[in-house]
Amino acid sequence: MNLNKVCFLGAGSFGTALSVMLAKKGIEVAIWAHSNNTIEDINLRRENIKYLPNIIIPNNINAYSDMECAIKDSKIVVLAVPSHAIRDVSKKASKYINKDQILVTVAKGLENKTFKRMSEIIKEEIPISEVVVLSGPSHAEEVALDIPTTVVVASEDMNAAKIVQDVFMSNKFRVYTNSDIIGVEIGGACKNIIALAAGISDGIGYGDNTKAALMTRGMSEIIDIGVKLGGKRETFNGLTGMGDLIVTCTSMHSRNRRAGILIGEGLSAEEATEKVGMVVEGIKACRAFYELKNKDNVSMPITDTLYKVLFENKDPKYGVYELMSRDKKDEQNIE
Repeated sequence: MNLNKVCFLGAGSFGTALSVMLAKKGIEVAIWAHSNNTIEDINLRRENIKYLPNIIIPNNINAYSDMECAIKDSKIVVLAVPSHAIRDVSKKASKYINKDQILVTVAKGLENKTFKRMSEIIKEEIPISEVVVLSGPSHAEEVALDIPTTVVVASEDMNAAKIVQDVFMSNKFRVYTNSDIIGVEIGGACKNIIALAAGISDGIGYGDNTKAALMTRGMSEIIDIGVKLGGKRETFNGLTGMGDLIVTCTSMHSRNRRAGILIGEGLSAEEATEKVGMVVEGIKACRAFYELKNKDNVSMPITDTLYKVLFENKDPKYGVYELMSRDKKDEQNIE
């Protein structure tokens, strides 16, 4: 296996941005994509026009339609597809992966119905390889422009995490390790719900006070469900919890926030997703965590309200009214 070659399965914005970052370090990058147009754009025009426009693709990045060819000789294989596609792509890749290759997932979400984390799904489909999760506050647009960014990699195998740390680390892209893979994945998935709610608040026309309240109480919900599922409380105070929440709730790079703004302005979830033009993970995550919180009896009032806005046509303004009108509570003793 060649540590100087990394394969990306998926040619979305974040996978492409990470590819560009690694290529600038002199690493050979292979990208597998299912769209021939995207492959042509990368190989011939040296730009991913659909997902990461105006970023020059270095010559040591090559795109392939043949998954086996892309994976061959790569020490690290990054699954850079949306959460709902992780299982299918893992199944397709399983016949080409060997035990010496390290699998990395950058998807943030839970599988509907099973509530399984991305690393669990990959391990089920490709049990012979170690799985590492890369997560944190990292907009693709900024990573591609070499804007200083910090992320965390987590795994059950810390040796695998450290190899990924070494390969991805640069003076513009700082990588920490963390052994709490559950906490890292739950933080990355659940914060999209709060970002969507923050966007709706912006779309309605509410201010910074409202967003600060949503982020603060939303962080509490993330911690409560994360600890219930086996994550460590301190993980959620780090990059994949608080860090990711801040960047996703406040930036127009965030597709979750952008979709939320459109919903707050009166569009349906489907219309907002179509207008954003990319997968809005917060919508899928809201359904999964709503069902999960009911199953595990965890109080998540923001998630509960957002679910009703997205899937039961509740008026967002009335949802905020209900949240503000709940019974009085003590902040130090909230259940």
